[in-house]
Amino acid sequence: MDLDIRYASHPDDVKHYDTERLRKHFLIASLFAADQVQMTYSHVDRIVVGGIMPAVQSLGLEAGKAMGVDFFFERREAGVINVGGKGSITVDGERFELDKRDGLYIGMGVKEIRFASAAAAEPARFYFNSAPAHRPYPNVKIEIARANPLKLGEDETCNKRTIYQYVHPAVCQSCQLVMGLTILEPGSLWNTMPCHTHERRMEVYFYFDMDADSRVIHLMGQAEETRHIVVANEQAVISPSWSIHAGAGTSHYTFIWGMAGENQAFDDMDHLSPAGLK
Repeated sequence: MDLDIRYASHPDDVKHYDTERLRKHFLIASLFAADQVQMTYSHVDRIVVGGIMPAVQSLGLEAGKAMGVDFFFERREAGVINVGGKGSITVDGERFELDKRDGLYIGMGVKEIRFASAAAAEPARFYFNSAPAHRPYPNVKIEIARANPLKLGEDETCNKRTIYQYVHPAVCQSCQLVMGLTILEPGSLWNTMPCHTHERRMEVYFYFDMDADSRVIHLMGQAEETRHIVVANEQAVISPSWSIHAGAGTSHYTFIWGMAGENQAFDDMDHLSPAGLK
């Protein structure tokens, strides 16, 4: 298991970051490798962001000194969304089959977990977010048809999209993790614009379903001091609570958002006008 640790950054310091340093602290450039578990542990609300890609063998999650517990889910919960071929997750002996865009909420206390693919030629690609938890909730499989859809945006502003809430109070119980998937309509390029911040929780964006040459220009930073990161397919960006999180793509894309923090109210946002951005 490959674990990359990222520390929190103060917004006054980030104003002085160049491109290389921005990418080092906030971009997760590699998430999937055959028969490997790749994880990033961020000290921003102690979220763990990871990619699990079983090909010829099944994979589990380890804990040890890096996590400070005896097993991974001893004090954690997680949300998983499959962005690859068919696969399965076995949680304490209970097997869940996941097609592409199927999700699974995993509650605190799970001791044994295995990730597997149905076919090595088209392996599953399990993207997951994990946050600290204080009590167990039931494991729940969440197909995209079961997710709670919200339609937002307009053709005129090129941001027409459907937000599918997977791990969310409208769908299943969790301690603090909230997670979902956003699909843009054809011809729409902007996500989460007009943008916002939410001081009470952080967020991670994972971009996928992009061509190899396509890119998303992800906007971050404070409204009066914005920065950008150029993001390729199957890369993610860590967004602290003080940062905006929005972007525009060179072509069609989909992204998964995950949040951890003080509350789970989806509309608990501090909205910002495009006119106030610099």
